[in-house]
Formats: sequence, structure tokens, C-alpha cells
Amino acid sequence: MSEKIEKPFQKFRTFLMFGAPGSGKGTQGKVLGTIPRFYHMACGDVFRSLDTRTALGQEFVNYSSRGQLVPDETTVKLWRANIHDHDKTHRFKPDIDFLVLDGIPRNVEQAKFMEQDIDVLQVFHLSCPDRAELARRLRKRALKDNRFDDASDEVIQKRIRTYEEESKPILDYYSSGKYAGRNIVTDIDAGQPPAKVVHHILSRIMELDAWTVMQSHRV
Repeated sequence: MSEKIEKPFQKFRTFLMFGAPGSGKGTQGKVLGTIPRFYHMACGDVFRSLDTRTALGQEFVNYSSRGQLVPDETTVKLWRANIHDHDKTHRFKPDIDFLVLDGIPRNVEQAKFMEQDIDVLQVFHLSCPDRAELARRLRKRALKDNRFDDASDEVIQKRIRTYEEESKPILDYYSSGKYAGRNIVTDIDAGQPPAKVVHHILSRIMELDAWTVMQSHRV
């Protein structure tokens, strides 16, 4: 009887792109995703590819059709089903790829639910204290995408306020408790040109032991 071969990594080795709306986390995630051995997944991609014929899809529709927020556990279940589908179809190869996430986890509860799936190697916090600059970026993006309602000051300020109240505590979560002393949160000035931001991110990644280990499994 043949022996079972263990995968070199049991959890998805993950980098989180994190920051306020307009900080550029989606842009940086996409850039990393173009580099071999980095697999980018945005939370929005999960919902756009949702199959509403499945039980999980129907659960999502049940909330969204009534204008209710989808519970954190359901959101993570949807993400989990999606990433495992990418694994099964070999788009994402967890034994040789780093996973790059943006937009999820969105709060501390989601981070807790995802701990069984991901080994967070680094949280890249794209910091932009200038809220007026964030608002300018969000307004420009909304107009470019023809989402005129999203360009209103009220909507923009609500998005930034939601980030401050619900999402930003993630930084404390990954800096304390069992993560204390691991130095996995890296602050990066999001006001720099995008090329400098990605350079900073890649420089930090190549300092990590996980980078050396992953390179040894390169195929």
C-alpha cells in the first residue's frame, strides 16, 4: 500500500493587502498577482463568481435580496468554497504559490474564521492618514467606473467611517495575542507612487524565511 504524501504546506501561505478604501490595496494585489508564484484573490471576485444555484449561493441571495449584510461566517464560507475550487482546478497551486488577499478578512471575526485556512505571513498596511486624499481617489474611481452615486461625499465618508470602526481593528488583532512579537504588520506610505509601494512590498517579502522556503519548492 502506498504511503500518503503530505503537502509541504497545510495552510495557504498568505499576504494580506490592507488599508482604507482608496489606499490602493486592490491595485497592489493585482500587481503582485501578475508575478509568478503569487495568486491574487479579491473579495469582490468571490461574489462576482458566485453560483446562486448552490445552497451557499442561495444563502447569500437570501440576505442580499433583503438588503441585509451577509454574516461574517457566510462570507468566509463563500470565500472558502471559492478558493478551494481554484485549488482543485489548479489555477491556484498552494504548494508553490503565495496567496494574496485584498478585501478579506474585512473584520476581526472574519480573521478568526479564516485561521483554519490561512497562515498570514505578512499584513501590508497601506497607510494614508490624509482622508481628503482618500476621498479624492474614491471620487475619481467612482466617476471613472460610471458609479456616480458612489462619488457622493456622504457615501465616501460612510465607507471611510466603516473602515475605521470595523476593519482597522484587524491591525491590532495581527499585532497582539498569539501574533505578538511576530512582526507581521508592515506599514507602507500609500501616498507614494504605486511602483515605490510595490517595491517596498516585494523587498519585505524577500526578507522572509517563507520566501526562501517557497523558492526551494519551486517547480
